[in-house]
Amino acid sequence: MAAPGAAAEPAADAALWAEVRALLPGGEEGLTLALSGEVEDCVLPLLRRARGLLYSAGRPRGEAAAALRRLGDVLRDYSWEKLNAGPWREVSKAWRQVYAYGCLFGALAEVAAGRPLPRAVRLCDLGLLMGATVLDNVLARLVRVLQPHLPRAERREAAAGSAESARADPAPGPVELPHLRCPSLELFRDNYLIPQKPVVLEGIIDHWPCMKKWSVDYFCQVAGCRTVPVELGARYTDEEWSQKLMTVGDFIDRYIVNKNSLGYLAQHQLFDQIPELKEDIGIPDYCCLGEGEEDDITINAWFGPEGTISPLHQDPQQNFLAQVFGRKYIRLYSPQDSENLYPHESQILHNTSQVDVEDPDLDKFPNFRKAAFQSCILMPGQVLFIPVKYWHYVRSLDVSFSVSFWWS
Repeated sequence: MAAPGAAAEPAADAALWAEVRALLPGGEEGLTLALSGEVEDCVLPLLRRARGLLYSAGRPRGEAAAALRRLGDVLRDYSWEKLNAGPWREVSKAWRQVYAYGCLFGALAEVAAGRPLPRAVRLCDLGLLMGATVLDNVLARLVRVLQPHLPRAERREAAAGSAESARADPAPGPVELPHLRCPSLELFRDNYLIPQKPVVLEGIIDHWPCMKKWSVDYFCQVAGCRTVPVELGARYTDEEWSQKLMTVGDFIDRYIVNKNSLGYLAQHQLFDQIPELKEDIGIPDYCCLGEGEEDDITINAWFGPEGTISPLHQDPQQNFLAQVFGRKYIRLYSPQDSENLYPHESQILHNTSQVDVEDPDLDKFPNFRKAAFQSCILMPGQVLFIPVKYWHYVRSLDVSFSVSFWWS
């Protein structure tokens, strides 16, 4: 006897393929395989063969789906070598597009064959992370179609509860930085932006949907199946620090719920990769006082457990650090104290201090005691303005999610 619901699976399978197929051009000639530069001669025939398999039978099945899957693997493997042959800024956009096509064909092969969807979603994420946009950002549109068909992530009530309780937890100790509630643009510009003084702003993100919606449980539901880069270790200056690709759900299980060790989701592309999250935030109005356009603002996500640390460092742009849930202890040092903060001599870490701020070795770094600092505990709903080149040290006091905006 067939299992309950088994008869409905083929119809659901066909409906999903129809929904996926609608994302693509109607005919083979419409999928142009346009690249923005030159690639090796062997690549274009592989792309065309994959395209032919996709369109020849209406829906690749059996051997056709397996062949399309293999071609996706070959295209990704071949372009991966090009993506890792030198500095990222020197990687040709054309090779990133080839990688994206490899991810696309691989994901489509998974769906066409009726295979479990997590691998298809992972391929989409890899293409979004490492590839370049193709076919009007088809990978982002494809993952939006696939995600509702995945099994719903289990609720993590304990972790969600810890995040919710963090919202109402009172701040211990004094707050030394000045606080302003919804200052005018002119007041902020004249008293903080122009003189480059840090300040905590209140009331400016209360209207963001994320302030009511976001929690650990919410991220499991919205992004649990999505593959992202995760930083492993308490701080990036530690020798054992590393990076690894994993799903948001695995990250939450290992580092938020089970607390096996310290890991941090520090993502510069998260809001482009998962637009549902970007819809829940806004850009602070004060960014309009900068010289660049809105598209020039870099939005970063910072999600991690209690105890994760950003060592004392400085950034090359102005920074608004918005706290969504959880609390963070933050220390700020003026750029005028740079010599007393002992920056690393290596070019890679020249913007990072050698000093462990909360346990300094004053025999090794004697002038550190001369450096004056301001501090605060950044609470949910507060936004810290960190002027360009201002040194800052950050330690999470709870499960915490922050959004930062770098602008000029």
